[in-house]
Amino acid sequence: MNSNKKTARIAGAFYLILVLTGIFSLLYVPSKLIVWNDAAVTFNNIVANETLFRLGIVAGIIAYISFLFLPLVLYKLLSPINKTIAISMVALAVVSVPISLVNINHKLEVLTFISEASYLDVFQAGELHTQVMLSLEHYNNGIEAVSIFWGLWLLPFGYLVFRSGFLPKLLGILLMMGCFGYLINFVGGFLFPGYASLGVASFISIPGSLGEIGTCLWLVIVGAKSGKN
Repeated sequence: MNSNKKTARIAGAFYLILVLTGIFSLLYVPSKLIVWNDAAVTFNNIVANETLFRLGIVAGIIAYISFLFLPLVLYKLLSPINKTIAISMVALAVVSVPISLVNINHKLEVLTFISEASYLDVFQAGELHTQVMLSLEHYNNGIEAVSIFWGLWLLPFGYLVFRSGFLPKLLGILLMMGCFGYLINFVGGFLFPGYASLGVASFISIPGSLGEIGTCLWLVIVGAKSGKN
């Protein structure tokens, strides 16, 4: 059990890094810099706060690397419950990492467009603003695509947590609900142009967010407790 507790705490550390860097790169930085209906303001915000934008990129890279190691540590912790399901958990999580890292290239494109390099002189200011917004939109499209795997891995993960006996069953249920939340939001956003304005996406994301943050904190603070739930 001491070995299990240590493994759980290592997983919790990777999960905590993932959560904190993910919130910073995916939520905090965009909220400070991006105004989707105003390309000029967005461009100027990024130019004036280039360090913050770069920190967001670095945080994103750290998050994706953490997401590479997290499922591997969780596999060691949870594979005794069901090895096949644990393998599917790892596969669904790890496959998203190279996609996410390649997708960051769109943010690097933004740095190119704001660099004031001499070869950019052929562009008018408005054209540069548009190029920056297109790169940010392409990045968001990539996030939408990879969110499929961010959701799918939660189903086997949640099931293993539910069956573990040393993690709260409620967290397992919330994680499995989070899987369907991601998938519903992807399908809704893809098929219905006005889906984002309905406010449904945020509501549907709540169970998954609670499950992931709750599991992260439980692993860090408690580890793997003994006994059945």
